[in-house]
Amino acid sequence: MPLLDIAPTDFVDIAVVGLLLWGLVAWTRRVHARMALIGLAFLGAFYLMARQFELQLTAWIFQGFFAVLVVLLVVVFQDDLRRLFEQIAALGLRRKASRPGEGSLAVLVRGLHLLAQKRRGALIVLPGREPVERHLQGGVALDATISEELLDSLFDAGSAGHDGALVMRDNRLERFAVHLPLSENREELGPGGTRHAAALGLAERSDALCLVVSEERGTIGIAVQGRLEILADPGELSDRVQDHLQRTGALAKPGGIEWRWLGRRLVEGLLSFALASGAWLVLVPGAAEEVVAHEVSVEVEQMPKGYVLEGVKPATVEVTVVGPRRAMVLATAADFRLQLDVDAKLIELGRRTFEVSVESINHETDLVVVDINPKKVRLHVRKEQ
Repeated sequence: MPLLDIAPTDFVDIAVVGLLLWGLVAWTRRVHARMALIGLAFLGAFYLMARQFELQLTAWIFQGFFAVLVVLLVVVFQDDLRRLFEQIAALGLRRKASRPGEGSLAVLVRGLHLLAQKRRGALIVLPGREPVERHLQGGVALDATISEELLDSLFDAGSAGHDGALVMRDNRLERFAVHLPLSENREELGPGGTRHAAALGLAERSDALCLVVSEERGTIGIAVQGRLEILADPGELSDRVQDHLQRTGALAKPGGIEWRWLGRRLVEGLLSFALASGAWLVLVPGAAEEVVAHEVSVEVEQMPKGYVLEGVKPATVEVTVVGPRRAMVLATAADFRLQLDVDAKLIELGRRTFEVSVESINHETDLVVVDINPKKVRLHVRKEQ
């Protein structure tokens, strides 16, 4: 059995592929391309079926389509692919997210509550592990210590850059009056205006946390991981910011991994590892060569007129075939036929023993016939009266 031959390195192989598939599923969910991925999976299945049934023209068309598709995917998802590579680099370099202190967070929360009470629009960005500089345009360098008074003055309607975003890194206010990319996801934005579109736009393109205050409704919203949520209770702001910082590793969290968050993705993970295991079974042990022997019946054709075949000895021969294990699973003895063409003149001259060879075996499998035993059969023939 293939599973009995599995080695520790095979477990690592399956785990790596499973993680890659899990990451692919998470990526397609984030870029809202899940249906596109399912469609590609169906096309891939059709292509494999075309190869299996030797539909040469169909397989050729699919090959050309997939070649063009790779270029199209790079063009359409170039920003998302770039972010994916940035995430890999951030993990590899162990890049740390912004780490505001408890005092700075408390000042930030109080300042946002004050702005919401005054109905002053505000937009504050807390970068994560991923670089956000390529998404930021313009702005004025501050490098200032955060305070409620400074936040109040920066987002005052009389301030020249109050419509822009404020970038806070660690405990410092880094840049002000920054322009962010706007989201086009109207369904997620709801009644939100330009500030909310800017907050969601950056949250769609990075792991930054964006806090936005609506000057029309006096509400506080949080944009993160491509989602925008308006807090029904402004008192939740501090807890929500803490949760995000703990999830991104900016703050140490007692208990380590957030199992509740992991549990929500458990089904996707199990499915990914199941697919990886199935692919391993098909491609790795399934590709290993095996040698199998089948008992195949001897069929005699073209008996000369005036002669009747009473039997063949032996009635079956042992046919040895070689091929990949997955092909062995699909092949049976019924797929092989030994057709013996006898020469009428030899029968008339009394010849009853004939040689058989691997060329006498007809089959339509992916296996190769390498031997046949015995290599001679004897016919029992009688002459008609």
